[in-house]
Amino acid sequence: MTQGLIPATILTGFLGSGKTTLLKRVLSEAHGQKIAVIENEFGEENIDNEILVSDTSEQIIQMNNGCVCCTIREDLRSTLTDLAEKRRKGELQFDRVVIETTGLADPGPVAQTFFMDDEIAESYLLDSVLTLVDAKHGDQQLDDRQEARRQIGFADQIFISKSELVSEADVDALSHRIKHMNPRAPQRKVHFGEVPISEVFDLKGFNLNAKLEIDPEFLNADTHGQDHGHAHDHAHGEDCDHPSHKTHHHAHDDDVKSFVFRSKKAFNPAKLEDFLSAIVQVYGPKMLRYKGVLYMKGSDRKVIFQGVHQLMGSDLGPKWAPGEDKGSKVVFIGIDLPKDVLLQGLEQCLV
Repeated sequence: MTQGLIPATILTGFLGSGKTTLLKRVLSEAHGQKIAVIENEFGEENIDNEILVSDTSEQIIQMNNGCVCCTIREDLRSTLTDLAEKRRKGELQFDRVVIETTGLADPGPVAQTFFMDDEIAESYLLDSVLTLVDAKHGDQQLDDRQEARRQIGFADQIFISKSELVSEADVDALSHRIKHMNPRAPQRKVHFGEVPISEVFDLKGFNLNAKLEIDPEFLNADTHGQDHGHAHDHAHGEDCDHPSHKTHHHAHDDDVKSFVFRSKKAFNPAKLEDFLSAIVQVYGPKMLRYKGVLYMKGSDRKVIFQGVHQLMGSDLGPKWAPGEDKGSKVVFIGIDLPKDVLLQGLEQCLV
């Protein structure tokens, strides 16, 4: 089925973090890919002013390198449907879609569009959520705005821009803070939006079937003390002993936090399903991303599951290899989630 699906990337980030710079580069660079960029047009800095003729009434503009730029005047769903239809009819050519959300948008509903809507799901595959953070103002933005913290929680990949404007210690502290909020998204520093295209696309952050290697740290790093107790205080093991981090981190008790559940025992599938459905009903709006590899009784294959808010999906993964240590590992990222309730609840679903 996935043969003809169009990969989609959600680009989110704080104001001033360089999303427009990155987009312009993606749109104007000759990388041999035809990309459709969808812009939410209530952003402070619109890409139109620079590359596009702003007074055209045409909603979808084809650029000279074959890319397509499109400003949303109605809802995302109809824009996506419209683009897919034009592509099917051969009126437009593009290989992938990038959706830029405005500076303070919550990427959750945008991501959910790809799961909830059958028509969209038949044409598109959500590849990943990218979040750009401005190193100079990031701390302040995270302090002041929950939307900024949510964007971190949602990310599959985080780019820290403008790191050349601040000291290395400050970048480290910011990076450390972000790691506590979202340990599963790799971070990298970028300059003026110069990111190799290969690190922007096809990250398969949302693909349940994707090889698990995309989250090497998430799946292998046996960070001590993360099972129970202070999951978010020591998301990164030894880094925490660095005094500057310590004082820095404790100044921020961010409401977006992550914690991990691990167990070597198998889950009882029926109990787990009941528990997860109940949790999602109650805490869904506060659950940003959750993802895991599950060891289920009665299955010789890993079960991979993930979700956004109330939407949860699971899939059979590869078989457990002979001699492989079986076990489950689940990470939850959310806003003030009741860690004990979740950890104890999962514990009670074990065989």
